[in-house]
Amino acid sequence: MASASERLTRDSNTSFYYAFRILPEAKRRAIFALYSFCRQVDDCVDEADGGGAAGLDAWLAEVDRAYAGSAVSPIGRELGEALQRFPIPRACFAEIVAGCRMDLTRNRYADFAALQVYCERVASAVGLATIEIFGYRNPRTREYARELGLALQLTNILRDVAPDAAKGRIYLPLEDLTRFGAGEAEVLEAARTGVVPAPLRASLAFQADRARQHYERAAALLPREDRRSMASARVMGSVYRALLDELTGRGYPVGGPKVSIGRPRKLWIAARTLVAASLGA
Repeated sequence: MASASERLTRDSNTSFYYAFRILPEAKRRAIFALYSFCRQVDDCVDEADGGGAAGLDAWLAEVDRAYAGSAVSPIGRELGEALQRFPIPRACFAEIVAGCRMDLTRNRYADFAALQVYCERVASAVGLATIEIFGYRNPRTREYARELGLALQLTNILRDVAPDAAKGRIYLPLEDLTRFGAGEAEVLEAARTGVVPAPLRASLAFQADRARQHYERAAALLPREDRRSMASARVMGSVYRALLDELTGRGYPVGGPKVSIGRPRKLWIAARTLVAASLGA
């Protein structure tokens, strides 16, 4: 019978589910629990009944109980089991929650330096937690996780311009919008109408190039001795890199159906990446 965390992960329709399924059972259960925690704290700030700051505080308290072996929620108890097996730093959970808390108080970012703080909290911190589950030998793998997290989050930002705008949030750095002659008004109008003017499209292309640079840095940073153990992370990166390419090929759409990668293509990407990982490539 599937655990509460596995059901939540499966039902969320995340692209990461296929990357998680290849793991041995103990690691798979742990990663499902971690992902489910991340979904719960994200819902605290994204859902009307999520609880906001109080909900985030409640989940931080549940993390403390999970470390102590006294969690009270099904997901908290499954997270506690993971923490007994894998040395996930408590600071990772604090950073993830701090990133979600930013969504309660901040809806614009002046420049990329400000946005990077957010991305490192909500994505790189997750990566640093997951590699403790995957297992690694070279400390440089932590830098790989940080860079991959940035790349994944920037891809999410490009895909979700319209739904984020509907929540009153613009994650595209205002400095970069201005550089190409666009601004907040253009983002909000494109989210409403689906019509992307040339200056905004140029800014989106600029962000896509930035994401590609982080994917490339991540690949260059991954030590050879950890390439096999990072197979799941590499699948995640390959699927999201394909999503970035899809966004680029469609001209960076804003609004309309959510751009995604179909299940057959995800499975093909996963298989191709796993073969490469098994060969140590």
